Amino acid sequence: MKNAFVFKSLMALTISVLFLSCNTKNNYGSSSRATGWKYNSKEGGFQVNTNYKEQETGPGLVFIEGGTFTMGRVQDDVMHDWNNTPTQQHVQSFYMDETEVTNVMYLEYLDWIKGVYPPTEPKYRNIYLGALPDTLVWRNRLGFNEMMTNNYLRHPAYAQYPVVGVNWIQAVEFSNWRTNRVNEGILEKEGFIKENAPFEDVSAESTFDTETYLNAPSQTYGGNDEAIRGGRLSERYAKDNDSTGLYVQRKDGLLLPKYRLPTEAEWEYAALGLVEIRSYNIYRGRKKYPWSGKYTRSGKRRTRGDQLANFKQGDGDYGGIAGWSDDGADITAPVASYDPNDYGLYDMAGNVAEWVADVYRPIVDDEYNDFNYYRGNVYTKNAINPDGTVKIATTDSIIYDTLSNGKIVARVLPGGILQTPITEDDTYLRTNFTESDNRNYRDGDKSSSRYFEGFQDQDSPSRRMYNAPIHSVTVSDEDSTKLDRRYDETSTRTTIVDDNVRVYKGGSWKDRAYWLDPAQRRFFPQDMSTDYIGFRNAMSRVGEKAKDKKTPRHKKPR
Repeated sequence: MKNAFVFKSLMALTISVLFLSCNTKNNYGSSSRATGWKYNSKEGGFQVNTNYKEQETGPGLVFIEGGTFTMGRVQDDVMHDWNNTPTQQHVQSFYMDETEVTNVMYLEYLDWIKGVYPPTEPKYRNIYLGALPDTLVWRNRLGFNEMMTNNYLRHPAYAQYPVVGVNWIQAVEFSNWRTNRVNEGILEKEGFIKENAPFEDVSAESTFDTETYLNAPSQTYGGNDEAIRGGRLSERYAKDNDSTGLYVQRKDGLLLPKYRLPTEAEWEYAALGLVEIRSYNIYRGRKKYPWSGKYTRSGKRRTRGDQLANFKQGDGDYGGIAGWSDDGADITAPVASYDPNDYGLYDMAGNVAEWVADVYRPIVDDEYNDFNYYRGNVYTKNAINPDGTVKIATTDSIIYDTLSNGKIVARVLPGGILQTPITEDDTYLRTNFTESDNRNYRDGDKSSSRYFEGFQDQDSPSRRMYNAPIHSVTVSDEDSTKLDRRYDETSTRTTIVDDNVRVYKGGSWKDRAYWLDPAQRRFFPQDMSTDYIGFRNAMSRVGEKAKDKKTPRHKKPR
């Protein structure tokens, strides 16, 4: 009996240590200021993590402290683009990938998919094919680029080069996969799931999904209880306490938020690295590029004349004169080939341009919102079974999207929670949102009364702000490999902008220096890819804005 008591005490201490850090942020004290009752009393009462640790910095990420900046300020607006109107925005603190996602990182993703969903099985074939980058983006009618077509993605010589040929949707799916693998690894490392479960207990019918674990943990790994509660902590705790098991919950603060694409405002703020020119609460001057100065060559004595980024210098000049001030690359360069900006981020100008999360519109609507600006919200909720449980996707309910170019991609894999749009019941009497899809809010919808063709009938489906082509692709019911492609040949289309075009930022190896300005913005269809657009991930920060306490001005830091 005594041993059991000692073991329980040790277990409680062990679990507490898992959530502790030398830099604690939420020390509530030992008792409630609401009731006076003791927290975490062994006799009962409210159980709470009273010493939440600092959010762990996820693999590959660096911390970006948020702040206020002028978004859209283009230094040399030779194009006179009206979509770069300066607006003041405030961005919350977040994390961002130190470098672009590389070929070897993406190959790890493909290897996992191939192992879990074998493409040799017909019902899984489109999962793997839909995730493959388009290596044919390197081809040019008047260029000899077959070496890149055949080698760029898989040859080890290009392992640390940024992945390209990935469309926006594929980048989002990679981000979701990365979230699940990182959190799965955390649970294994801390002893909550079975050791080696991510390798030994994973199949198409048995996978780990972060949201499923948090909402319905018993259905993770296809309901394999041995994998879910087979860790050293869960196993011992359940055995000694006759418990149903130990699951990590959101309130424990152990699992990381989602990896995702950065918003346009986050990307531009991070690229500028304005901390370099900050003086208390003002910025000293302006910055044209992620680095100091107004030029693309180094002014430092040891590296004077060296290029600071990988970009196109002029017609027929993608790298400079060999052997002197060559920028080191004729196509993309290995990530981190050039100095980082003041946030520690590499290649925020040049190398490859990068997808961001936002749907493109010419105007950033700062009049409606100037905090964490983002256009692209589509609100959903978990689908619920008749018995009140969340609805989990199975191998028979994989959800695919057929893109406008005919590519088929999986959007919900087995083990994930199915989503459904919010309804009028969810938004009843709400003032902050009323629709599930907010991509075109205040930009051509009825509430703003702004239409491209004002003479049309108000209820006409073509009465839209942006009169873009609508291409149709349908899959044959008899044979999923046969597609019926219908190209929109309407002669009255006036733009390619619609709710499915996304912003990409930063100059690339193919661009002139003009596009290296972080404020520049361009757009591309979300289901298409190129040889000059890659991506990197971001992650939201929970809790305090800063990692460290500010030093009082009258005190010198130790």
